[in-house]
Amino acid sequence: MAVTTFKPEIWAQLLLATLDKALVYGQAGVVNRDYEGEISQQGDTVRIGAVDDPTIGDYTGAAIVPEDLTTTEQTMPIDQAKFFAFKLDDVDRAQVASAGGLMQESMRRAAFGLRDVADQYIASLYTGVAAGNTLGTVAVTTGDIAYGVLRDLGVLLDEADVPMEGRYVVVPPWFHGLLLDVDRFVRADAYGSTRPIRNGEVGEALGFRVLKSNNTPNPAGDDNVVQAGYSGAISYAEQIVDTEAFRSQDFFADVVRGLHVYGAKLTRPTGIATCVASQT
Repeated sequence: MAVTTFKPEIWAQLLLATLDKALVYGQAGVVNRDYEGEISQQGDTVRIGAVDDPTIGDYTGAAIVPEDLTTTEQTMPIDQAKFFAFKLDDVDRAQVASAGGLMQESMRRAAFGLRDVADQYIASLYTGVAAGNTLGTVAVTTGDIAYGVLRDLGVLLDEADVPMEGRYVVVPPWFHGLLLDVDRFVRADAYGSTRPIRNGEVGEALGFRVLKSNNTPNPAGDDNVVQAGYSGAISYAEQIVDTEAFRSQDFFADVVRGLHVYGAKLTRPTGIATCVASQT
């Protein structure tokens, strides 16, 4: 690949598109990007404002005195920065029929690596869940127990006034395998084509879109965190702030590198519910 043909804006768009397709925890419907704004570099801060609910009072005919609303602010630092950098040797380029295809495949693999790291980071936010929204550790050894965990997580969300619309739950592959034994679990291949399927989506149960991921946190042994919630609970913002290609000064090779910055915050700790599911 000649460096003169490199177009940073096109490559950056390709990288973000690949990243979006691969994400589970970081995709729309699990997180929101309402506050992404203009991120330019690591160290930026996204400020998230909120206002308290107005008081509802009885009308008696007396004069109504408007109350002063109280506003609060949370900050989401863009404190994560990951990079990739690789080179395509001239000898390899000469021996490969399609050097452009090799370079694009390397970019896809770089995007996959960034996706994996960002996904794990977002998944780790479960530790901020509200104290009353966790089931603790549950031994999940049958499909019926797995289904019961989803039911109980749904009840916790109900009690926290989490909207029914758009609820999701992320489970590890072994947990999904148990759900397949339950007739009440609807597999994704039975949906038809009435709506888009999310990344990692494998079925429906109890009002949840069930998503499967290998990035469910593993706090100990054979335990995995099952997380349920809705997209209003976690905010995520990212940007590919730079991609560039240049001729190596030390090798007969072209070099491509890029920088991905992002941040995420659990802004509504009552908007998720969790369980540590144990296989034993």
